[in-house]
Amino acid sequence: MDVMGDKATLFESGRFVQPFGTEPARDDMVEMGDADEETRLALAAQSGDAEAASVLGAMRLRRGDLDGAEAHLRAATAAGDRAAANNLGVLLHQRGYPEEAAGWWRIAAVAGSAAAAHALGRYHRERGDEPAAEYWLRQSAEQGHALGAYALADLLEHRGDVGAEHWMRAAAERGHREAAYRLARALDRTAGPADETGADNAVPEAEQWYRQAAARGHRRAALHLGAILERRGELKEAGRWYLTSAKDGEPRAACALGFLLRDAGDTESAAVWWLRAAQDGDGNAANALGALHAERGETQTAERWYRAALDAGDDNGAYNLGLLCAEQGRTAQAEQWYRRAAYAGHREAANALAILLLQGGDTTGAEPWFSKAAEAGSVDAAFNLGILYAGRGAEEMALRWYERAAAAGHAEAALQVGIARLRDGDESQAERHLRCAAGAGSAEGAYRLAALLDARRPPEPAHELGEIVQEKTECEEWYERAATQGHRRAQVRVGMLAAARGDVLEAARWYRAAAEAGSRNGAFNLGLLLAREGSEPEAAVWWARAADAGHGRAALRLALVYARRGELAEGQRWADRAVALGPAAVSERAGRLRDALREELSA
Repeated sequence: MDVMGDKATLFESGRFVQPFGTEPARDDMVEMGDADEETRLALAAQSGDAEAASVLGAMRLRRGDLDGAEAHLRAATAAGDRAAANNLGVLLHQRGYPEEAAGWWRIAAVAGSAAAAHALGRYHRERGDEPAAEYWLRQSAEQGHALGAYALADLLEHRGDVGAEHWMRAAAERGHREAAYRLARALDRTAGPADETGADNAVPEAEQWYRQAAARGHRRAALHLGAILERRGELKEAGRWYLTSAKDGEPRAACALGFLLRDAGDTESAAVWWLRAAQDGDGNAANALGALHAERGETQTAERWYRAALDAGDDNGAYNLGLLCAEQGRTAQAEQWYRRAAYAGHREAANALAILLLQGGDTTGAEPWFSKAAEAGSVDAAFNLGILYAGRGAEEMALRWYERAAAAGHAEAALQVGIARLRDGDESQAERHLRCAAGAGSAEGAYRLAALLDARRPPEPAHELGEIVQEKTECEEWYERAATQGHRRAQVRVGMLAAARGDVLEAARWYRAAAEAGSRNGAFNLGLLLAREGSEPEAAVWWARAADAGHGRAALRLALVYARRGELAEGQRWADRAVALGPAAVSERAGRLRDALREELSA
């Protein structure tokens, strides 16, 4: 509708619109001509042409010449011109006579002016007379006036009337950009946010209305359109709309554009847009600048931007200040910032605060913060609560929190649930959780899943050493995944499976990887493989490493090696070590060997 007063704004647009002078000279004003046209109209008006007087008055009203417009509009109004009556109302409203303006709007509205009905409706709404406002706005809307339809929709929406959407849609269809934006937002709210997988739930119709509003210069519509496109992976077009919105002064768009540029590798350009957004009060952009400077080691500048984010009302600023202080060893300051963010409802700050307290030995103080963070949706906090309860021996409570974290995709929590289910004998549930853990990247989860599957498979026929068999079972694939991630027991097991297939080189590779990482079983098995291949001296080196790490069978092998070489004292020493290390069968054999060596030495 035509706005009331010279500083009225469209809802949420933040843009000044034209005052009532935007009302057309006729009900549908067209662009006026030049000075010659104005002269012609003035002559016609002087000769009594009411239509010329109306057009001339509207022309002068548009350029702000109220004195020059008023006489012509009054003359045309006296002659019964409804557009002149409407524009006279606009003029009087701008002069500060709203009641007199309303009188002329009523005359024009009764004569059928949709624009005047709209202005009169706005007048009544501003004075709290909603029934009268609705009556006149409906008159305007039903005549096809876009501003009238929008104002009516706004009034009905304020009341919670279901008819609001119909008129908002009508205004949008007639080109009202704010109506298009609000209609899109309403459709977006019905769709809900993107789901946990990041899938976009935006309604296609919402995107259509965002496009219409954005094309007409609505900066927030351009921002939301860019966000939809970014979630869909259409980054180039998303960047164009972010840029359009940012240039129009939308700080959130400038911030989003910065992240898009950073992800594309253009950190310098990203910093330029973040700076622009941060200077306009965007806390997210200030945090991004802080993180950028922190990565560069510029901690003072980073702290300044984090404080700016906090001043802008972004609680992430306090959390990031806590992280910065914690990295610098300033524990007391870190706790202070974590507390500030946690009290404001920042769940990750609550979790970080609890960890800090736990590290300081304050288990009692840590627990409620873990609980608060977990209840607010922090997956890490739920897992940490599980660890806390497990440490107290409260296995049931621990399992409850592990299950909650596992349901949200926490790999280590899923592993703990899987282990608990294995302990209870529930293999199907154990397998399900171990698969979740392994699939999410847990090496231990992959190893335990492989072991579970391994225990189920039937025995395979033996293969001659050197005979390579290509088939690999699912359990071996999981063992290999864990082994590739550096899991030593998995590396040993992969080596054993390779050796069973006759693939000596593959077996040696995995045994060596495990042994070099500190696995005594890997060192022992590597020694066996080397001895079988005729490299007993090198085998003895690996057995010695295994025995030093507590492997009894490796110590026994060394005792036998030295006994064969005739180095009886060294053989007896290793036999003594094997007796001490065990297990029972090894201790028995080593004891017999030791006694024999002792007799030989004393003979």
